[in-house]
Amino acid sequence: MAVVIRLRRIGHKKAPYYRIVVTDSRNKRDGRFIETLGMYQPISPDHMPKFTIEKERCEYWISQGAQPTDTVWSMLKKSGIPKPLKQKKKAATAEAPVKEKKVKANTKAKKVKA
Repeated sequence: MAVVIRLRRIGHKKAPYYRIVVTDSRNKRDGRFIETLGMYQPISPDHMPKFTIEKERCEYWISQGAQPTDTVWSMLKKSGIPKPLKQKKKAATAEAPVKEKKVKANTKAKKVKA
């Protein structure tokens, strides 16, 4: 299951209002979701914030492998959530023994002796 953090549209026609949700990438935009992490109101009064995000839960889901969309990622950067570093795969500490191929002796020489 590929988990993503994306916007889920609610609100009225010509008055968009979004919720930031964690969902499976195969679900519809406004379909089933796992958890609500915040809200985004692009047309908001001056005294209200444009978006709110639960930072701790976002960090948790990102650590679990959830991929935020580009729009959500720009909001996460503005709220101060650092981009996770990609973990490099560790090289095997004990190298596997190299098997040497046995070189067969000249088969022609064996046939002559036999």
